Amino acid sequence: MSVSKWPNVGAALLTGSTYHARRGELRNAFRYDVDYVLCRVHPVPWRGGKLMGRKRPAFAVVRDADHGRGGSDMAAWVLEQARSLGAPESALHEVWLLTQPRTLGFLFNPVSFWFFRDAEGATCAVLAEVNNTFGDRHSYLCFLPDFAPIGPDDAITAQKVFHVSPFQKVEGTYRFTFDLKDDAVDIRIDHRREGGHGVIATLAGPLAPVTPKRVLGVILRRPLGALRVFALIYWQAIKLKFKGAPYRVRPLPPKEEVS
Repeated sequence: MSVSKWPNVGAALLTGSTYHARRGELRNAFRYDVDYVLCRVHPVPWRGGKLMGRKRPAFAVVRDADHGRGGSDMAAWVLEQARSLGAPESALHEVWLLTQPRTLGFLFNPVSFWFFRDAEGATCAVLAEVNNTFGDRHSYLCFLPDFAPIGPDDAITAQKVFHVSPFQKVEGTYRFTFDLKDDAVDIRIDHRREGGHGVIATLAGPLAPVTPKRVLGVILRRPLGALRVFALIYWQAIKLKFKGAPYRVRPLPPKEEVS
């Protein structure tokens, strides 16, 4: 069982790294440093400050309109999704969001994670909110039978139904694992297709409470934020194209918001 006591201030910075490795005949791998914010959105939402915040002007901001249906209350949206798929109220005591903030007015989040926690701090479900560069969005709700607490050794599978990369087919399965501690996060997504194809993606790093000094350090270290991530995605796409990876036209996204 994974139980963690995340900061009472309602937010933490994850200064870690993401790793992607393509399997199959055409291989490609990379690792980049990234900055995420883990913030409580329910029941007592984190507000933040002048450098980083939510629903207020800041250098880096987590906006409700950037998640879910793009409305003014992302917590209401994500709770609706969890309840519609059978989550009991006991599993919805707290909701936290791990995401990249909008920086200098720009945002692109390949994936954000919503954590649903019970009163004891155990994570009972995780919603992986995936975006592609075409402006589409789809989410995968990960949970165990009866919404039992998710531990680091639990693997949760989901059918891939959403177009992420033009160099990967929309087929196969995802295998999610979540290792959530008081002071660190380690998330692994293993996409598998027939013939040994697929992609391994990870997001991992230490957590530290949000303070003006730490936020300033993030700004000085990587001031372009999500814009840098967006540019790096296109750089990897160019490399794959030169390696001979076939380009696939974007299919229509699934009608369902969550699977």
